[in-house]
Amino acid sequence: MANASGLWGPSVPSLRRRAEFQPSMSIQGSVFCSREFTARRVFCFSATRGADKQALRGSPVGYRVPRLVSRGCKLIGSGSAIPSLQISNDDLAKIVDTSDEWISVRTGIRNRHVLSAKESLTTLAAEAARKALEMAHVDADDVDMILMCSSTPEDLFGSAPQIQKALGCKRNPLAYDITAACSGFVLGLVSAACHIRGGGFNNVLVIGADSLSRYVDWTDRGSCILFGDAAGAVLVQSCDAEDDGLFAFDLHSDGDGQRHLKASIKENEIDHTIGTNGSILDFPPRPASYSCIQMNGKEVFRFACRCVPQSIETALGKAGLNGSNIDWLLLHQANQRIIDAVATRLEMPQERIISNLENYGNTSAASIPLALDESVRSGKVKSGDLIATAGFGAGLTWGSAVIRWG
Repeated sequence: MANASGLWGPSVPSLRRRAEFQPSMSIQGSVFCSREFTARRVFCFSATRGADKQALRGSPVGYRVPRLVSRGCKLIGSGSAIPSLQISNDDLAKIVDTSDEWISVRTGIRNRHVLSAKESLTTLAAEAARKALEMAHVDADDVDMILMCSSTPEDLFGSAPQIQKALGCKRNPLAYDITAACSGFVLGLVSAACHIRGGGFNNVLVIGADSLSRYVDWTDRGSCILFGDAAGAVLVQSCDAEDDGLFAFDLHSDGDGQRHLKASIKENEIDHTIGTNGSILDFPPRPASYSCIQMNGKEVFRFACRCVPQSIETALGKAGLNGSNIDWLLLHQANQRIIDAVATRLEMPQERIISNLENYGNTSAASIPLALDESVRSGKVKSGDLIATAGFGAGLTWGSAVIRWG
């Protein structure tokens, strides 16, 4: 079992002015801060303002642990892309023993999109990234880093550099892949924040893209009904600490749960040759390939319903917030019953839940940015809105983050 947790929050507005050359101490309301001019760092023991929404809603919060914040980061652009080929439940009913009613009642899914032979995941990811840059009014040459969150890259060594090439980034920014299945995008957001705060990066593209349809057994009605392909992206940009848009996070993994959800390397038959010394030589090995997705649906359901709300509650607590402070709950789009169960545990009303599962199915690392982009472009999510988001899946991995859009 491994876990990581962190918190960042908006500093007090009055700290916006630059610190003096001489260190100073100040007490402002419920915040006790020491300020030093070096790197404009702000060290605070504070109750989080939650983008000032806490004061508006009047929800009591506890004091936070000390934190050191030198820079903030904010989400300012989003984009998404889907394959042209749509597969409905009725289409699946033609190849496996199922029906639209059977699938929709158990999962909430009615359609999914699947990559055709003429399409590529890299092209899809680049399209989503390009749209995010356009919304943010940021040129590709100003991108400092690209994080490709995917478990299905089109190259064994990762697809991120190919996305950098497709975008035409002339300064050759670092681009690398993050493999964490359906939790990948949340890990990508946290990684982007770390690079911005600790590494001096200014514009980081975080892309979630997966083509799980390539690893689905289309004769297994228990799994083939769930998955679709898509790509989503956000641009995370550096900002002043008081404008920070990633308040807290909570990340975990448990390798013992891998048996419930996996796509392992196949055990290919190997010609056994008897060597001159009598030993058996398993060489040369045959080319490796991966099995189809193997999933114990009941166990994954129990895991998600137990661990995800705990993680969100932990992240909210670190941010000094509670459910009433949150405008939107945005979960990985795996199964509508999981989304509903987590929302019930958190006492989140239906009108504050973001879900597009019905139209796309489980798109793994793409599901959160895809749903976010649709909500932003439709006007549902507005600048300043607070979002509790969580990813969970193979590994097993799970994690949550409390973020502000815009």
